[in-house]
Amino acid sequence: MPGIYDGLDLTPNDLEQTRQHCLAAGGYIDLTSSNPTAQGLIFPPEVLREAAEGFWATRRYTPDAHGSPTARAAIGAYYAGRTPPLTLEPDDLFLTASTSEAYALLFALLADPGDNLLAPNVTYPLFEYLAALRGIELRPYTLCEAQGWQIDEDSLLASADQRTRGVLIVSPHNPTGMVVGQPLAALRWLGLPVICDEVFAPFVYGVSTVPPLAALHPELPVFTLNGISKLFALPDMKLGWIALSAAARPYGPRLELLNDTFLGANSLTQHLLPTLFTHGMPFVATMLAQVRANLDLALTHFAGHPRLVARPPDGGYYLFPTIQGCDDEEALALRLLKQGVLAHPGYFYGEVPGAHLMLSALTAPGPFAEGIARLAITLA
Repeated sequence: MPGIYDGLDLTPNDLEQTRQHCLAAGGYIDLTSSNPTAQGLIFPPEVLREAAEGFWATRRYTPDAHGSPTARAAIGAYYAGRTPPLTLEPDDLFLTASTSEAYALLFALLADPGDNLLAPNVTYPLFEYLAALRGIELRPYTLCEAQGWQIDEDSLLASADQRTRGVLIVSPHNPTGMVVGQPLAALRWLGLPVICDEVFAPFVYGVSTVPPLAALHPELPVFTLNGISKLFALPDMKLGWIALSAAARPYGPRLELLNDTFLGANSLTQHLLPTLFTHGMPFVATMLAQVRANLDLALTHFAGHPRLVARPPDGGYYLFPTIQGCDDEEALALRLLKQGVLAHPGYFYGEVPGAHLMLSALTAPGPFAEGIARLAITLA
């Protein structure tokens, strides 16, 4: 029986083969890492130990399709403190094993095979695989680089058809750093459910806050996604959630059934969550300071560069600079790798016009500074 990946060539390309060779020959500076635990950003172990201590003796398995009530209360308090605040009822929240699982549940909730969802033309390469598993088409809408990678609303409208069942929005966006800061007339006109991924919400740079999209569009069914992988630098202790706006509550019973089918969120991490919110925010501030300092350094270094044009991101922890005078991103990435710097070419993130590189400001400060300096010299 044919599978969804039949015919997919999984042979390492030239860039991956060169990366492996460079790694074996002595290594390189990795400017692509989104793994905080590999960059010295380790959530305070004493907080985790203290939070877990009370779990073991009273441990009981009490499955709930929404998730632990105390964990949901902590998430609700977090959203109540956002700007603007987003008010959630306890049953508006569903805890999942990860944000990826949350996407998969929502794809199943909103669309049947043959239906489609609207997704940005520039994006982290996750959606296409989840959509393929469900037999759903992704129809791209345009993020306009000349307008700070904001959503082209005409493109959003033009991409919809009679089988469109929802819109995917990532704010702050990966990798461009775009933040949706104002209501979008096109979303109101479409009236479709919106899945909004906010995993980078604490990481602000060019804006002061990331407003919850559900607060900007209270009239729409909005499913807000987040989790502890990015928020608390705990990708190895995954826990995600889906927050339903008031207009999305009619979907709640069906989502409850879907989540009850898997019950993927583990009890220990749910138990830890209130303590993470209570005692983890100073650590989040430390992460934000490292990312902002790295972004400051890179943007200062690139200012006036003859070929690198870097726009300060609204948020997130990536830079996505344009490389002028280049028509082969893979050759560019290979050239940098041979100089000891790994950067992702723009085509990893979709059919992006022009030439771009993705650089992660989550990288530890010393290697980041050296890597940025090498990159700037190599491309001069």
